[in-house]
Amino acid sequence: MGFQIRRDRSSGGGRPLGRERAEYFRLMALGYSSKAACRIVGINPRTGKRWRNGTAPRPGRPGAPPVGPPPRPESGRYLSEDERIVIADLLLAGASLRSVAAALGRSPSTISREVRRNAQPGGYRPHAAQAMARSRRPRPRPGKLAACGELRAAVQGMLERNWSPEQIAVMLRRRFPGRAEMHVCHETIYQALYVQGRGELRRELAAALRTGRAARRPHRQPDQRQSRFADPMVMISDRPAEAADRAVPGHWEGDLIIGRNQASQIGTLVERATRYVLLVHLPADRTAATVRDALAATVATLPAQLRRSLTWDQGSEMALHREFAVLADMPVYFCDPHSPWQRGSNENTNGLLRQYFPKGTDLSVHSRPHLDAVAAELNSRPRKTLDWDTPAERLAKLLASAS
Repeated sequence: MGFQIRRDRSSGGGRPLGRERAEYFRLMALGYSSKAACRIVGINPRTGKRWRNGTAPRPGRPGAPPVGPPPRPESGRYLSEDERIVIADLLLAGASLRSVAAALGRSPSTISREVRRNAQPGGYRPHAAQAMARSRRPRPRPGKLAACGELRAAVQGMLERNWSPEQIAVMLRRRFPGRAEMHVCHETIYQALYVQGRGELRRELAAALRTGRAARRPHRQPDQRQSRFADPMVMISDRPAEAADRAVPGHWEGDLIIGRNQASQIGTLVERATRYVLLVHLPADRTAATVRDALAATVATLPAQLRRSLTWDQGSEMALHREFAVLADMPVYFCDPHSPWQRGSNENTNGLLRQYFPKGTDLSVHSRPHLDAVAAELNSRPRKTLDWDTPAERLAKLLASAS
């Protein structure tokens, strides 16, 4: 225990019980009952009760408030009040921050942060600085979203529009450039959604986040297999270099998202340079002929400079890729087996689309106008990879510069 418990309380002139009180409250914090803690420390249970609850006033005797545990000594990692007095004296004498740090044996950055955070309009005042530092130290600190109703409402509104926390954090700084109270980092939004007991946002808004998967899936090593197509595939290694560096628009990545019981599907096309999205309506089936015709009809709406290539995985729905290439005047390239990262933009977009078309649902119920509306919403959403432009804005800029 580190100290000698006084066993005999009958002899007068008892010394203060500060160390016994500290040990009593330490045992209480560990889960001991008050009676057990009093027995271990060697005090009367009434004393422990008085420390915890105080005493009520009586005739001729004032009451006493609860004593509580003694204050903990401040850690040496924090500047003490005496050190702050030295800082104030040296600054008043004209000393530099580095010389102050050397005198205290502290880092210059520690002194610099101390003065920057706690200086008053009239100069650095040590006692006021000590009070400010102590007021900031208690944990847990109140969350920024809980303290500012306007900020919380703005974040909730953007989450309801299916914006990611990072998109929200960037756009808040753009919309409120001079208001620091309306700025928040994306991790704060995640914490508000996820941390039990500290959630300042409605729990159901967590459903607006991109993926329901809690951990990444490991990549499997690709296995060698024979081509399933009669017409030979042109592999992604033969794709033009301009497609790989995303410098020229018109190179697309494609795939299908599948619905409940593998019975429904929607085609997805993503332009590599701008992340512009097109959705292909496939309400009936995904046979090679159906996919060929639907893809050809979709890309026919594009100008010629936006039909440079299409990259797909080795799914059987692209068995008629040669016929599609002739119909659309658009070559098709295939990824290596088990290599979805070779179509990274498309895989990312399919994850975004699962917000609108959840796994395990019937995708055939979505009409062509609804698919167009979803694509328009994605194309009007700011993207980090585009320096927070929207895909529609970036595509318009590229087409304007090309013309």
